[in-house]
Amino acid sequence: MGKDYYEVVIQPNRSWLYVDWKGLLHYRDLLWLLVRRDFVSKYKQTILGPLWFFLQPFLTALIFALVFARGIKIPTDGLPPFLFYFCGLVPWGYFSQCLLATSQSLSANAHILGKVYFPRLVIPLSIVISNVAAMVIQLVTFLSFYFYFKFFTPASSLIQPNEFLLLLPFLFLQAAMLSLGFGLWIAALTVKYRDFQHLVGFLTQLWMYATPIIYPLSVVPERLRWLAVLNPMAVIVEGFRYGFFGVGFLDVGYWAVSFGMTCFFLVSGVLVFNRVERTFVDTI
Repeated sequence: MGKDYYEVVIQPNRSWLYVDWKGLLHYRDLLWLLVRRDFVSKYKQTILGPLWFFLQPFLTALIFALVFARGIKIPTDGLPPFLFYFCGLVPWGYFSQCLLATSQSLSANAHILGKVYFPRLVIPLSIVISNVAAMVIQLVTFLSFYFYFKFFTPASSLIQPNEFLLLLPFLFLQAAMLSLGFGLWIAALTVKYRDFQHLVGFLTQLWMYATPIIYPLSVVPERLRWLAVLNPMAVIVEGFRYGFFGVGFLDVGYWAVSFGMTCFFLVSGVLVFNRVERTFVDTI
């Protein structure tokens, strides 16, 4: 009985504009293996395990409600503060986790990069995919509180879901694209400048406060609102809230700008990562 043989040719990229998409498809089994590894290892040997996926946004939303809503009296567009914050933390949590892990993906996997060949883009892609599971758990948790407030509290009249809910998968996709793009940029820079490993966490915290998570976009003066929406995550978070509650600031033009910026950062991130990929094994 005959056997099928195939030949794998490993050669340096001729141009940093060249991306080996065929190679990524060929290593899809490795991609799913890394996805499983990332998910299992995240809370391995912990007492609570996957419950941390629920506890992190729950406790954060609770603290935000006590500090920012009751303490500082920041408005929440008339919505229950806990639900307002939880809703913003779901897309932000997915984005920030993907960004932090992707930006450190090369240094965290340096022990295998010099031993075997595979398209290096597989590693950051696996991180973005593996975090989908955590995002789904957090979304289900949010929905449980959402339905409780909608059907069993006096705040039900304030919660007006609409047809924009159908676009939520695209908002999550945009968050994934944005985190991957920025993560690839930082991962490529970290190979040579290790300072970015320490800087990325701090910058992510600042980014959160520049995103309407603890405050609605409506509190930003209209003349300055265009500056706020230069942050692509601002449009994503506002769109997420608008779909579930029917309140918030939503503009098709701003979303188009946000999506265009996301595509720019993704494409440029892939190209820069592809350029550094040829030499980072020697410098990592």
